[in-house]
Amino acid sequence: MTVATAEGAVTLLGRLLPEGTAVVEAFDDTVPAPLFPQELAALGNAVAKRRAEFMTARRCAREALGRLGVGPVAIPSGPRREPLWPAGIVGTITHCAGYRAAAVARAEQLTTIGIDAEPHEPLPDGVLSSITLVEERRHLRQLEGQRPGVHWDRLLFSIKESVFKAWYPLTGRWLDFTEATVTISPQRETFHAWLLVPGPVVGGVEVAGFGGRWLVDRGLVLTGIAVPARQPAYVG
Repeated sequence: MTVATAEGAVTLLGRLLPEGTAVVEAFDDTVPAPLFPQELAALGNAVAKRRAEFMTARRCAREALGRLGVGPVAIPSGPRREPLWPAGIVGTITHCAGYRAAAVARAEQLTTIGIDAEPHEPLPDGVLSSITLVEERRHLRQLEGQRPGVHWDRLLFSIKESVFKAWYPLTGRWLDFTEATVTISPQRETFHAWLLVPGPVVGGVEVAGFGGRWLVDRGLVLTGIAVPARQPAYVG
């Protein structure tokens, strides 16, 4: 399967995820995106901006499902606002200023997917210390010297968001930012996230962590994790 836009260009997130993953992205909310009643209920009294990005993200998700041969269906929200996919499908959604995307795959190919997009700019003051461990902050200082121009703090935040999105469908449990430790390769544009709490057991094997890829493009930081169904445990 080709993860591509209508114009044939590979999507940003498609560059991070394996063949067989369907990815659809949007950079604005101009395309009409009607919702199913279950989805409207999840919005409640959300402000116009939140409604627009939610609607576009759901449109992206339905188009991605269509690439897997799944007809238009409601994608309701779970207890932590996570998208609830049709049986046999794994997937995830992300949105930030100027970007919305969805990635889905069949469960026989992937065990879980986690994606995140963020603006490529520094984290707000005070956030970094609350989401990182001491060794991670040391690692970020090293990265700044190796490859200036990347907002490494924002990238690390995005990685931990992707880790949570990959973790939660397997566990149904919260994962704090400080319950995984991350190392980033500036040359290979990959990352490793090791869990500091017991991981989920998948296929009789405990998941110790997650590996993924990252990129900076078009003013965005993007991260992606895709765990193959035949290899549920991450080994670095």
